[in-house]
Amino acid sequence: MTVKNTIETKLTSGLDIHHLEVINESNQHNVPAGSESHFKVVIASKDFDGKNLITRHRMVNQLLADELKNSIHALALHTYTLGEWEEKQKISPESPPCLGGGKS
Repeated sequence: MTVKNTIETKLTSGLDIHHLEVINESNQHNVPAGSESHFKVVIASKDFDGKNLITRHRMVNQLLADELKNSIHALALHTYTLGEWEEKQKISPESPPCLGGGKS
């Protein structure tokens, strides 16, 4: 199973998800081709209702603790309640370009 698939499986089994995007952004960084080390997760869940941003991120980080410890170098989290996701018109935020790692 790929790291991306593992992330999707753990999040869908651990949270009541309305929307989930798991995007492997490793190709935008100075890593070998085919790497699975840098991810962006966009998630809308009922479980985030009434919770602040830090609490939401901790919930996701707890579900992905093993991956964060062993295989994920960077994880960008965008966590929304269903209402917030609707307000954003269901549009995922763009990631900024990588400026580090010696990549030109």
